[in-house]
Amino acid sequence: MSDRRSDPPYRIETERLVIRCWQPQDAPLLKEAIDSSLEHLSPWLPWMHGEPTPVAAKAQLLRGFRGRFDLGRDFVYGILDTQETQVVGGSGLHTRAGDGALEIGYWIRASRVRTGLATEAAAALTRVAFEVCGIERVEIRVDPANLPSLGVPRRLGFHEEATLRRRLPTSDGVLADVTVFSLFADELTSTPSTAVPVKAFDALGERVL
Repeated sequence: MSDRRSDPPYRIETERLVIRCWQPQDAPLLKEAIDSSLEHLSPWLPWMHGEPTPVAAKAQLLRGFRGRFDLGRDFVYGILDTQETQVVGGSGLHTRAGDGALEIGYWIRASRVRTGLATEAAAALTRVAFEVCGIERVEIRVDPANLPSLGVPRRLGFHEEATLRRRLPTSDGVLADVTVFSLFADELTSTPSTAVPVKAFDALGERVL
């Protein structure tokens, strides 16, 4: 049973990004982003094990993402530039964290790393999770060996709870450690996330934030 006041919006805009529900027609842009980042992403994302895959397979994948989004089961987003001509990365507000919580995941293409885009996207999604969805807790889980990704929740004021041993599946089939970060709704106003300008829109294009 969900404790969300409402489901996440379909479209989120920040200063440099459009974060929105994937569409099947995004498949060529997604393929280009992934194919250009194979070496960069493969150590950290288990789903990269089967890459590269054809555009048709990407379209099927995005249909599944959209279907689960529409049904309120899970919320996977594409991260695009403001012109929506390049996939910058991917993110999500995932329901696997349990009732009253959402988990933020993120990846950024190799050509756009170290520019603060993951932090900008995660800040926007943190605001949306609390201010639109009305949930109580946001989690971010990171492989402790992935130092750039560890910096995102730290910069946003998340609390580092623990490093759990052998919990995170990897592309080579072994289990890696995972560091768990969390933030609660009553802590949001004291974090840098609130300084990130955000606009958010529902499926009808109505602004909700």
